[in-house]
Amino acid sequence: MDLLNALTTFIRVADNGSFSAVARQNRISHSAVTRLIGQLEEHFSIRLFYRTTRRLNLTEDGHDLLGYARHVLEATEEMEGALGQHRASPTGLVRMGLPVIAANLLVPRLPELLERHPGLNVELVIRDSFSDLLEERLDVALVGATPPDSSVIARALGTYGLIAVASPAYLERRGAPLHPTELATHSCILHERGSDSTRWRFDGPEGGIDVRVSGAIRANNSEAVRRAVLAGCGIAQMIDIQVIDDVRSGRLYCLLADFAPSRKNVYLIYPSRRHLAPRVRVVIDFLATSVHQVASYHTDIKSWGEKAAVRQDAAAMAGS
Repeated sequence: MDLLNALTTFIRVADNGSFSAVARQNRISHSAVTRLIGQLEEHFSIRLFYRTTRRLNLTEDGHDLLGYARHVLEATEEMEGALGQHRASPTGLVRMGLPVIAANLLVPRLPELLERHPGLNVELVIRDSFSDLLEERLDVALVGATPPDSSVIARALGTYGLIAVASPAYLERRGAPLHPTELATHSCILHERGSDSTRWRFDGPEGGIDVRVSGAIRANNSEAVRRAVLAGCGIAQMIDIQVIDDVRSGRLYCLLADFAPSRKNVYLIYPSRRHLAPRVRVVIDFLATSVHQVASYHTDIKSWGEKAAVRQDAAAMAGS
């Protein structure tokens, strides 16, 4: 039995005092209305109406059910309205999982998203890895590797890569390495991520190059490493999208550009394409656009050698 349909019919019969009137309004047969009322009576094991040839009156149980039925249908209409609004417009809460680096880049862009969608709320869960979206109640997350869980949707948004960077102050003091093996004579800032933290990987014309590096500073947080590099403490190998603004502004220089490791994909993951709420869709679009813009900036990165050549050309032209 369709309980909501039966309760709606019952309310109309009680309000109209007639089975036939409700049948005409609903464009169904008299017997169909009678059957729905009979199903309700059987379901609740009560009698709802006293029927005579002239009048139709509610029983005591019918009066009680009428109050409950009106309450149920009002709550249903309220629920439909609220969820319908969420389906039609991007309102409500979206839980977004972001690695630390992505959070540093994307959080400054959030005001634009929230201004476009005033009813949208965003909760950021910031961590370097996410294992189970459903268990962590995440609507969407950014990850730097293909998720092993085949039940989630994984969408490649762009690429990222590691680059070696240093500040102008450090390079003026110590010079720039021309080959990865020369890093052994430099002070390197280590991002502590386990036993391989001192091993930096590069890809050269003749294949992969592994270099063991050392230095006085190490940290388990990439932002701390970035700040140490900016302060001139040494050379660091960092994800390009984290330092792209520093490189473009000249606060840092890219080193060993001809030996940069191969780039990797950035993935956007979410549980399912089915019944995706508009609030999640707009956040997915926001992340896709933002990551694409930031990830494409790597083409703007100029190496220390290229910038040095530009400075030399400028100096030569000024001298002539």
